[in-house]
Amino acid sequence: MDFSLTEDQQNIRDAVLDHCSRFSDDYWLERDREGVFPHDFHKSMAESGWLGVAMPEAVGGGGLGITEAAIMMQAVAESGGGMTAASSIHGPVFSMQPITVFGTAEQQQRMIPPVLSGQDRICFAVTEPNTGLDTTKLRTRAVRQDGGYLVNGEKIWISVAQVANKMMLLARTTPLDEVERKTQGLSLFFTDLDRAKVEVRKIPKMGRHAVDSNLLFISDLWIPEEDRIGAEGDGFKIILHGLNPERVLLGAEAVGLGRVAIERAARYARERTVFDRPIGMNQGIQHPLAKCWAQLEAAGLMVMKAATLFDKGQDCGVEANAGKYLAAEAGFEACHTAMLTLGGMGYAQEYHIERYLREILIPRIAPVSPHMILNFLAEKVLDLPKSY
Repeated sequence: MDFSLTEDQQNIRDAVLDHCSRFSDDYWLERDREGVFPHDFHKSMAESGWLGVAMPEAVGGGGLGITEAAIMMQAVAESGGGMTAASSIHGPVFSMQPITVFGTAEQQQRMIPPVLSGQDRICFAVTEPNTGLDTTKLRTRAVRQDGGYLVNGEKIWISVAQVANKMMLLARTTPLDEVERKTQGLSLFFTDLDRAKVEVRKIPKMGRHAVDSNLLFISDLWIPEEDRIGAEGDGFKIILHGLNPERVLLGAEAVGLGRVAIERAARYARERTVFDRPIGMNQGIQHPLAKCWAQLEAAGLMVMKAATLFDKGQDCGVEANAGKYLAAEAGFEACHTAMLTLGGMGYAQEYHIERYLREILIPRIAPVSPHMILNFLAEKVLDLPKSY
């Protein structure tokens, strides 16, 4: 049992940190203030081949695993770019996974390379206003017609839709009351985001201003049959394949953001002098920071265990959910503790901690709440009755 990164994995981490160092704290602060997508960061990561780290070499990817993708995303967040940097490239890293597994050879060659090169930008359109995590009750309908489907419905909290030209869309192709099991009758599509048929309405929000979140209003959107991924009605099964990698990556990002917050707080504690001594000499400062470091390292191990299991083709649902839960909680405490360490200056934008604290709430909330994860763990690990 080895808990260390391999030489190649360490090289990935070092290379990503070096690459991200081109984008300063002030760059990310300015993107946050302006609410402008970090186009140049996204472009640089695409041109360097990082978007395809976990995609097959046959479609222009790096041929590595979710473990390496997690190492990369952790470094991106840890660089100081936080969830803004991570979210700007998060989708291409994991959400093309269903196409690599269930798509045809033609679809893989047509759909994946333009995303990895940065030519296409994608959004992941699953969540709806009135269904929440009850995905089987999605109301967006894709009605079959000659040669394709006509789609109508609404989606919410869809990231990057302001700048995307493609979307991964989950819609119901068979009404719920006509299927034997509620998980049947949903289909997955990867298609053009036609703005003549899809109204994209930005949601003002607390943080991560540079990476937009949106409502989508879909009216008679035509999707050709060749844009359906897998068999009609198998969308729920297909989408499940990408849920664990998404939790792994979000957990890694939360650990990375927590790490940079603690590093900045410790630096401040070494330099800030009050009553003729650095505040870092005080155990009231030292102990909370040390506790946060330990919690982040432990959470990171669970995240990497989940990633390793996934790459081995083994069941990792429990570990992926536990890792995401632990990382988000540890990341939040780290960012909160960092703000308390800086006191009033932690509230000032120039020290960046307030931005970290706003952004760490994202992996805590999305894509599944801590409460639902605990429900899942109670059922799957402790054999308690299902509560939802």
